[in-house]
Amino acid sequence: MESCCFTGHRRLPTGGRLVRLCEDRVREAYRAGCRRFFAGGALGFDMLAAAVVCRLRDTELSDITLHLLLPCRDQDARWSARDRERYRKMIELSDSHTFLYDTYSDGVMAARNRALVEAADLCIAYMSTSASGTGLTVSMAKRRGIPVWNLAEE
Repeated sequence: MESCCFTGHRRLPTGGRLVRLCEDRVREAYRAGCRRFFAGGALGFDMLAAAVVCRLRDTELSDITLHLLLPCRDQDARWSARDRERYRKMIELSDSHTFLYDTYSDGVMAARNRALVEAADLCIAYMSTSASGTGLTVSMAKRRGIPVWNLAEE
């Protein structure tokens, strides 16, 4: 196992429990051999997971890397100024980033989700409902035989 992707909802529970769970699972993935971590840059769990990887990379797991697979260059066009700033900081802190498309159009989010799953040997998710893009991504990972660790079930 060399690489891990993240997928999850935009709305998350409050408090630090999810951050701690994510940290624990990233460490567990590391022990299993994962060194490359992929996130899609969406608000919510993607940004939380990216921040966790960067923090762990900078403090205790110096050989892990964060790679962003972003759907389009204007993904953040309708976000608040605060969220756009967090997004730009995430890109700056990543080890690499790839924009799959120049501008938003139907299908760019699904393409991003496919790219995440194709890059991964493991998927760490926060999925409290399967009727979502996260649910589709988790289903795609399972169809490919990729293990999914769902933090919402812990």
